[in-house]
Amino acid sequence: MQLSQRMSLQQKQSPQQVLLSSLLQLPVLRLEHRIKQELEMNPLLEYDIDQEIEMKEIEEEDEEKEEEEEEEEEEIDWEEILNDEDNLEYKKKRDTKEDEINRPEAEPVTLMDHLFEQLHLAPLNEEEKEIGKYILWCLDDDGYLACSLESIAENFSVTTEHVEKVLSEIHKFDPPGIGARDLKECLLIQLNSMEKKDELAIRMLDECYDHFKNKRFEKIKKCLNVPLEEVKRIMDLISKLNPKPGERYIPEGENYIIPDVMVERVDGEFKITLNDWNVPHLKINNTYKKLLRQKKQINKKTRDYLRQKLESARWLINSIYQRRSTILRVMEAIVKKQREFFDKGKGYLKPMILKDIADAVDLDISTVSRVTNGKYVQTEFGIFELKYFFSERLETVSGQEISNKLIKQKIKDIIDNEDTRKPYNDQTISDFLRKEGYKIARRTVAKYREQMKIPVARLRREI
Repeated sequence: MQLSQRMSLQQKQSPQQVLLSSLLQLPVLRLEHRIKQELEMNPLLEYDIDQEIEMKEIEEEDEEKEEEEEEEEEEIDWEEILNDEDNLEYKKKRDTKEDEINRPEAEPVTLMDHLFEQLHLAPLNEEEKEIGKYILWCLDDDGYLACSLESIAENFSVTTEHVEKVLSEIHKFDPPGIGARDLKECLLIQLNSMEKKDELAIRMLDECYDHFKNKRFEKIKKCLNVPLEEVKRIMDLISKLNPKPGERYIPEGENYIIPDVMVERVDGEFKITLNDWNVPHLKINNTYKKLLRQKKQINKKTRDYLRQKLESARWLINSIYQRRSTILRVMEAIVKKQREFFDKGKGYLKPMILKDIADAVDLDISTVSRVTNGKYVQTEFGIFELKYFFSERLETVSGQEISNKLIKQKIKDIIDNEDTRKPYNDQTISDFLRKEGYKIARRTVAKYREQMKIPVARLRREI
């Protein structure tokens, strides 16, 4: 047996860096929920009421100014209105019963509440539960894992196999399918969680997934070597599974997009603000801080606990501040590089990749990716996901560089206007685009069509 030594340099992220990267990827609604959870778990954290009041006073002053300006702009002749009998109308105030006003409403159980309760009971050690927490905060609203195992492993300086072990445990949580990385895994988790497993359905997803996606019944029949009736039976079973396991936990009235950032035109320039007015302002509880200074009055165990909670509270407050700063820096760089878009609209989007913004703000590409993933910006042309502004470069016949977003839109327009009895195949669409001066191969059309989740021609055909 031969012994050998090997030196290697590893960069391990501090707990504060892990916390910051976790907060960076949260959209504003989930950030609010995360902070409320931290408030419940950490006695040293509390609302900064003074700052909340100060912010409210500023908002009220702004509203008063707006009302005054509106009054100046629109002078109303009240005497004329009151003397005009035709305009007089008595409206009785709606009778609101007192018990309706005071009736308490049950706080809805959120997906995160439900999952964290299960994580607490899961057979995992403390480090694995921390990894589990990070995974849960990486889930999107549909319940899918929105970040790679490699990035999670890098954050915690563990192997991807270690993260995979924790994720496998989360796959046992309710609702079935939670934490899946794609639709195939989501459906397989649900099939495997059934009391009576349907092995044929599992085999179909494992062995014939591409045929399943494209509803190629005859090919599935050959692949599994079963009658067509059996193929239809398992297709019917799978159609009853839930492709979006997290969706049912979204409270009624909240299934809409709330922008994280606002871009407004003010005096010819663009003003960027974060839409985080509802995010609680935090501070550290003074009573516990004083208690920590009284070394003789508390035992070592209590003091160590308070110190750990104090450190966590400081990290959280600092990370929230850094999150705001980082998102604003990234958004400012996007607006600068895509100024024509914010000036004129969708037809003026320029090719831009994550590295362009990472270089402009001196951040890692992975950080820019976290900032832009799952977050939205309100513009005068509508609400857009930040990822919308990133696209590949394509060249026209004349040599002009354009965004592949423009090509995707053209493909969609062609398909939207096709005769559904004779839908265009990918080669025909490619030919149309070439006539317009775009050098787009058939396989590129197929790739973009699939990215837009548009089925192949034969599946679009209507009789």
